[in-house]
Amino acid sequence: MQLALSEVVRAERSGPRRHVVLGVDGASWPRSPKLPRPAGWPFVPLPPCTPEVQPAERLWPLLNEGVATRSFAPLQGSDRALGSRCRSLFQRAGRLRALTPYHWGPDG
Repeated sequence: MQLALSEVVRAERSGPRRHVVLGVDGASWPRSPKLPRPAGWPFVPLPPCTPEVQPAERLWPLLNEGVATRSFAPLQGSDRALGSRCRSLFQRAGRLRALTPYHWGPDG
C-alpha cells in the first residue's frame, strides 16, 4: 500500500497551493501506524454502506458468481476465469447499469 500511496502522491504533486483529501474505507491499512501519511493529506473515513461512493461495489456479487466457489492452483487460472466472467458481464451492460443508477452518474 505504501508503494501505491507514494505513486499517488508523486502523480498529484500536492503542496501548499494544492490540497488532497483521501477518502478511505474500513480497511485496516489506513489506520496502520506503519503507513507513513503524506504531509497535508488527511485520511477521511467513508461511512459504512455507501455503495454510491463506489458504484462498482454492487457489481462484486455478479463478478464473484461462478468463480467464488472454485479453487485455482496457479494465479493465472483465476485471472482467466475472472477475465471470462468480465467479458460475459460486459455483454449484459443493461443489467450492470440497472445496479448503479445514481443521480450523479452519466445516465442520471
